[in-house]
Amino acid sequence: MTYELQDSIHVDAAPEEVHALLSDVTRTGEWSRQCHRCEWEDERRGVGARFIGHNRTLEREWQTVSEVIADVPGEHFAWSVGPGRAEWGYRMRPADGGGTELTEYTRTTEHLEKVFVERYGERAEEENAIRHAAAREGIPATLAAIRAVLTAR
Repeated sequence: MTYELQDSIHVDAAPEEVHALLSDVTRTGEWSRQCHRCEWEDERRGVGARFIGHNRTLEREWQTVSEVIADVPGEHFAWSVGPGRAEWGYRMRPADGGGTELTEYTRTTEHLEKVFVERYGERAEEENAIRHAAAREGIPATLAAIRAVLTAR
């Protein structure tokens, strides 16, 4: 039931500018299809900092606690949801001709599989498939929305 997904897009901004935007998790609601708000748990930032995501779809609302696992200005910003259940992140690299190639990725873990079996029983695979489909559709939409935010700056 685990999966890994990623997609990339070109944005007309320097990698450091892209990183500065994406590592400010309080702005996530500007581009995410599910996470409408994030807040830091405390003043800490960088690897080890934790934040709460407030998420919603038409079917449900929920919160997650995530921990930053990568924070390299201009290169990489990532977090672990759960922690240890799923990883989400962005990689940035200078694009030929200027701007940034921005990649969003996610991967789930065997730990998430166990949590789903405990939580959903026989429906675990179905629930995982719903999340997989949402991520597969959401990543390109999120990347396009990030590009729009950067273009409007």
